Amino acid sequence: MKTRFLAVIATASMLMGLAACGSSAKSTTEGEGTDSITAFVKPLHVEGVALLNADGDTVVLNGPSLGWHSNWGRFYNDSTVKALKENWGANITRAAIGAHKSGDCVNTYDADSAYAVNLAMKAIDAAIANDMYIICDWHSHNNTLADAKNFFTVITEKYGDSPNILYEIWNEPLEIPWQEIKDYAQELIPVIRKNAPNSVIIVGTPKWDQDVDVAAESPLEFPNLLYSLHYYAGTHKDWNRDKATKAIEAGLPIIISECGSMDHTGDGPIDYESWQQWMEFADKHNVSVLMWDIADKDETCSMIASTASDNGMLWSEDDLKEWAKLARKTIKERNAR
Repeated sequence: MKTRFLAVIATASMLMGLAACGSSAKSTTEGEGTDSITAFVKPLHVEGVALLNADGDTVVLNGPSLGWHSNWGRFYNDSTVKALKENWGANITRAAIGAHKSGDCVNTYDADSAYAVNLAMKAIDAAIANDMYIICDWHSHNNTLADAKNFFTVITEKYGDSPNILYEIWNEPLEIPWQEIKDYAQELIPVIRKNAPNSVIIVGTPKWDQDVDVAAESPLEFPNLLYSLHYYAGTHKDWNRDKATKAIEAGLPIIISECGSMDHTGDGPIDYESWQQWMEFADKHNVSVLMWDIADKDETCSMIASTASDNGMLWSEDDLKEWAKLARKTIKERNAR
């Protein structure tokens, strides 16, 4: 969990020696005398403020984000992703690939790039195997452009234009001017689009992804972009929803690629009232929502008990914290529409 409103100091290192809301229900069709299942995952694109699939249907994606790969890599496996699909009703997850050290999050990409890429690929492969979308998230607070270019080059060379993957290129810029974020995106987007020309790319916005209204005043001139809005319901309330509404009304397509029901620290009590208000906002505007996070840290936002198995298919109700149960309920309800 990132601590907001505090500066995060990181060092970026160059990659060394790396080889390496439509319904989520599936439909059945006849194929060679037997019933076959039509995949839910189809290529996505952005039109106006809407996320659409290849059939032109509005798509609303809901699921939990995995935690920082560096500390909670034990959940980056097929069985956990399968549990999110089958037991939580999720149609998307998010691989949060920590770019640099942040607080107690260590062993990040700048320290071990091969480990980061390996876990990103494990999560992506699991999402593909389970017919889900996944956000490949460069989980950085700072401008780490050189490392980001190397990371996304390796990922896109392997997966190309896979319809399963959305690329989040800068998780949460700190108090960084929008122009710097734009300049970063203008350099990085062509790197991704070289191998994934039709991909949907998620662009971060200033102040921990809160100032979407600032981005709306001068958006990037690339197709198929979404802009990230992050909130924690105990801290971010009407004022933040007003900024988001202003951005959408100005034509900015938004995704909530991370959120929680507690305070911005990731701790504190769940604010059920504010959480419901945020869900009403997301429903009104058909905004996709990723909830933070599948991790076992001793904090409110970490959804899983430390005693839980690495295998998500073995989780019992006792393994799920209060926030996990609220997130699961929300995911099932939103994806059932």
